[in-house]
Parts: sequence; C-alpha cells; structure tokens
Amino acid sequence: MAGPSALAAREIWVRLLLYPSHTLPTAAAPVLVGIGLALRDQIFAPWPVLIGFLASWLIHVGGVFNDNYELLRRHPSVSEHPELLEALQNGTLTFAGLRNAILVCFLLVALMGPYLLSVGGTLAFVIGVVGLASGYFYAGGPQPYAKLGLADPIFVAMFGVVAVAGSYYIQWADLHGTASHGIDAVLRLPWDIFLIGLPVGALVTNVMLIDDIRDRHFDAVKGWHTFAVRFGLRGIRSEYLALTVFAYLLPLAFWLWLDVSAWIFLPLLTLPMSYKIWRAVSTLDQTRDLIMMSPRASYLSLIYAALLAVGVAMSGGSG
Repeated sequence: MAGPSALAAREIWVRLLLYPSHTLPTAAAPVLVGIGLALRDQIFAPWPVLIGFLASWLIHVGGVFNDNYELLRRHPSVSEHPELLEALQNGTLTFAGLRNAILVCFLLVALMGPYLLSVGGTLAFVIGVVGLASGYFYAGGPQPYAKLGLADPIFVAMFGVVAVAGSYYIQWADLHGTASHGIDAVLRLPWDIFLIGLPVGALVTNVMLIDDIRDRHFDAVKGWHTFAVRFGLRGIRSEYLALTVFAYLLPLAFWLWLDVSAWIFLPLLTLPMSYKIWRAVSTLDQTRDLIMMSPRASYLSLIYAALLAVGVAMSGGSG
C-alpha cells in the first residue's frame, strides 16, 4: 500500500513542483553563456561556476516552490493547479512541507555562501541577495512583482544580465583573488558581459509568457496584472514575438558592433525549433494544448545558450 502513495507524492514534488524540465534548462542557460565568455578570456574556473550554478538553480526552485505555496495559501479557490489542490486535500502535500522545501532550498544557498563569498567577496554577496530577492518576491511578500506586472523585465534582466555577468564574475574573481573583491571590480570587467546574455534572457522570459497565456484567466481572478491579463492574447503574443525577434537579431548586432566573429551566428541554428514553438503559441491558448510548450521553450533557451557560448568562445579573447 505504501508504493502507490509514495509514487504519487514523488510525482507531485518532481513533476509538478520541482519541474526539472523547466527549472534546470532555464537556470543553466545563462551560466553556459558565462562559461563561454570565460573560455574566450581564458579564465574558466569549473568549481566556482558549478557552485554558482547550483546556488542559482536552488534559488529558482525555491522561487517555484514559493509561487505554488502562495497560490495555494492566498487563492485556495483558484483551480490553477487542481492536482496540487487535490494533493492538499488528501494529505499528500502540506503547507508545512512546502514551507520546509522553500527553507531547505534557501538554506542550501546560504551554505554555499561562505565559499562564494571567499571567491567573489562583496559583489558575490550582492548578486546572491539580488537572486534570492528575485526568487522570493516573484510571488511572495506584500506586493509580489508578478502581481504588479513587472516579472517580464525583471526576468530579462536576471537571466540575461545578472546571471550571465555573475557566472563570468565568479570565475574572473577566482583568477584575480582578493584584489577582485569590492563593488569597484565591476569597472574592471569586460563591458560586453552585460550584453551578450540578453537574447537568452529574452528566450527564458518567453517560457514564462507561455505559462501566462495558459494561466491568464486564473491570474485575472488573482488580481495579477500580467501582460496577458492587461492586453489579452493579441498583446502577449505580440510580446512573445517581439522577444523572439529580439533574440535572433542580437547576434547580428553583436557581429556588427562587438569584437566577435561569425561564430556568433551559431544560435540561428535553433530557428526551426523556435518557429515551431511560435506557431503553437500563436494559435493555441488552452492548457492541454500548451502544456508541452513551456519545457520545449526551456530547452530552446538552453540550446540557444549553448550555441551562443560556443560562438563567443570561438570569437577569441579580450584579455
């Protein structure tokens, strides 16, 4: 008798809460770009970037846990995730269990803190705090930024700028030692690390937009002012298309204005995959039809990021 219930609990936590096909690719994508930049500049440091990735992923997972916790706590009558509501009713899932999972994720990040602090100093601490805040306040706190309709630009910035630059910085700091500590270290970093990851930030944000399309009716009931709630299907599909075009035009801009070679066009190999996802997003709007598009868009961001990382690494070093 214990087997089926244990399996059901495992499915709840892995498939519906941990959601590895969603969280792992989007957490890894900007880190890959940071690795590509580090390889270009010959500063690749595997251990700092691995620990940084694990911390980033745990923050992401903790944020997903917190999102579902706040949904179930604040809006128990909204059947956005009926499987989770059913799990709460039959005891497979509990609020205490969700709170503990959030706490464990953030505590594990805190345990990695001393190592990252020893490598990256004050700036690594600031990046960690910003990451934790972005994960928690997406759905937590008195005024979640997702409710205010600010998730889209914050996601672009976090996944396209902060995570990429942070991944690069922790490797750069490992090479330069204590001399790299301090906010003034930002001025010594290559400025292009704050730009190269923007297309990845756009594609990761598109993953969230697909969820927003699926959940727009539930978000309206919750009082969330997402793009889909404010501007309807036409508006959010236009935003999705704009971010996609932005992501695929940026390699051309990098080639024209940054010191990169034609290898930077490698991400364009993902255009067929991107087009298939766009066709689904532009014609479908029901959960049952779009349920597989979120993980596909996540893998698209990961593959694009991997190709971008190779393109950047092959473009030579800036010193």
